[in-house]
Amino acid sequence: MKSLSYLNKYFIKYRWRLLLGLLFIVAGNYFGAKIPVFVGKSLNFLSGKTELSAGQTLFWTVLGLAGLVMLFNIIKGFFLFLTRQTLIIMSRYIEFDLKNEIFEKYQQLDYAFYKKQSTGDLMNRISEDVSQVRQYLGPGIMYTANLIALFPFCLYEMLKINTELALYALAPLPIMATLIYLVSNRMNKLSKDVQQEQSRLSTLGQETFSGIRVIKAYIQEKHARQNFETSSQSYLKKTMRLVRTNALFMPTISLLIGTSTLLSIYMGGLLTYGGTIDTGDIVSTILLIYNLTWPFASIGWVTSINQRAAASQERINEFLRTEPAIKNQTETPLEPFRELRFENMSFRYGPDSPNVLSDINFTLKRGETLGVIGKTGAGKSTLLQMIVRQLDPSAGKVLYNSKNLSAINLTEYRKQLSIVPQDVFLFSDTIHNNIAFGALNFDTVTREEIVNAAKNAHVLHNIEAFPDQFETVLGERGVNLSGGQKQRVSIARALIRKPDILLLDDCLSAVDTETEEIILRNLQQLNRENQTTSVIVSHRISSLRNADYILVLEDGKIVEEGKPADLLLTNGHYRELYDKQLFEEPKVFED
Repeated sequence: MKSLSYLNKYFIKYRWRLLLGLLFIVAGNYFGAKIPVFVGKSLNFLSGKTELSAGQTLFWTVLGLAGLVMLFNIIKGFFLFLTRQTLIIMSRYIEFDLKNEIFEKYQQLDYAFYKKQSTGDLMNRISEDVSQVRQYLGPGIMYTANLIALFPFCLYEMLKINTELALYALAPLPIMATLIYLVSNRMNKLSKDVQQEQSRLSTLGQETFSGIRVIKAYIQEKHARQNFETSSQSYLKKTMRLVRTNALFMPTISLLIGTSTLLSIYMGGLLTYGGTIDTGDIVSTILLIYNLTWPFASIGWVTSINQRAAASQERINEFLRTEPAIKNQTETPLEPFRELRFENMSFRYGPDSPNVLSDINFTLKRGETLGVIGKTGAGKSTLLQMIVRQLDPSAGKVLYNSKNLSAINLTEYRKQLSIVPQDVFLFSDTIHNNIAFGALNFDTVTREEIVNAAKNAHVLHNIEAFPDQFETVLGERGVNLSGGQKQRVSIARALIRKPDILLLDDCLSAVDTETEEIILRNLQQLNRENQTTSVIVSHRISSLRNADYILVLEDGKIVEEGKPADLLLTNGHYRELYDKQLFEEPKVFED
């Protein structure tokens, strides 16, 4: 249960709701414990075991006791209502806070973390795991506190009736406590197994839904169904182990409570025969035992809840303890961008991994356009991630105006950037909101800015062709747009920020050469007007026609660099790529 101690800060935050809820539980159980006593007294009056005082009549005495029973039941129910209004609502508030804390952590963690995690597992932690924890925060605490509060009241009333009878009635309870202790460790292990398997099942489901078009295209529905069924069977098997273990609690506790009731009747009968107690006292004792039946029977259920919550909170804690490798080290205001310089920069993903980039040296000045070209796997996209500081160098430096990139205000630095990634991502929202997402202030973006960004990305005519135009709602990841349209909407999203540094990661691969020419011409015009610095990554020579300087990457190293015209004269890698693509697409190079 140590993992659940993380939640103590929330108990402190909502301490008044917690304290009031516990107070209402105590008050409700006080009245609940008195009800069996009044019932027993009524029976004693009716059976003549208790004599009436002077002026009392049997009818009005019993009616008064019945009235007290009804009144105390109403008061008990009222306090139960207040308990739920405090403790259960508190659990919902904490659930809300915990989900927001986890989501905030998701946004803090760096690119390297997400390369190691599956989407299904991350979703499971913020949904199913938090739901399991909420059960502990609400019902778990409420029913545990209910037992702790009720037991002393019932014990007091039972001892007041007859100590010997109370001891016999309570004899099975230590056995119950021992059984709970023995089973709880097993339930904890099984709960962890169930949660891990559920994460795997969620991941498989998410991947299936995301790749449904590929599955249908290759007619692999049967294979996908078999994979899901195999994972479901594993989840079912592990869940049933937990259910079987949990199922032992209820019958065992009910048996022990029943044993306690039989002992009460038997010993009560002997004591009544000896004249020590009256019949109504036996009934009161049995009713007090029945009062304890559900609270004690709920121990198994509450233990299961708490063990599941502990397993879930441990998974949440593992995630919350993870520190991002990339952090903002300072809040110092950032000076205007002048240049970005790489000095002997190398990068690899781990100490035993080979270098993805090696000995990278270049300087990018404000207003320049840098082209980066190379074969697949040459390290082009990784180079852009180093510029954005999604990754830190394994060796060497990346300098912003002669300051190490890791030492400047990261938040302010990224405000100067816009990036169009190779893998375009669009939200399930309107086209308007997808473009406005790139602005520094989403809420103040004007319609004119949206239209201009779409026009410069040469996608305005496509958007206006839709019936709802900019209010067209996109499917998941922009599924109702073509590949080229998605790329151009993503470019519009980058342009609306009017960045100092624009990064384009092979983002024109899905457009035709005519459209590419229009977009590049628009970008060149914007660069001149705003003094924008651009880095264009591509495997197509045509995309780099307006570059001031070009880097040719191969196996993570710069094998050639220089101005485009100079590189054509060297008869090296760049000239080889140029000649191949000239032969394949002669129209691209006509101008």
